[in-house]
Amino acid sequence: MVFIYTTCADMNEAKKLGTLIIDKKFGVCVDYWSVHSMYHFDGKLKEISQVMLLITTLESKLEDVNVLISSHHSYATPLIAGVDVRRMNRAYKEWMTKELS
Repeated sequence: MVFIYTTCADMNEAKKLGTLIIDKKFGVCVDYWSVHSMYHFDGKLKEISQVMLLITTLESKLEDVNVLISSHHSYATPLIAGVDVRRMNRAYKEWMTKELS
């Protein structure tokens, strides 16, 4: 199992991406919530509100999700990070594998 992390400009974009991911069976679950972020850009400190997406999927779907997010995201260079999950309960793994096949 893999969690894929990305942030979106707003809730509408998060819901749009989440719906595409679920409809195409690239992920079994998409969680999203508001976050506040800060970073340097062009030498200035930026503080913005964003919406974080956490996508639950299989390693085999990682590239599909990457392509989908890259082609539908409003950011020129969104972060799309995959995090391996080392352990999970068997019942969830069986359900997820069935749903994504």
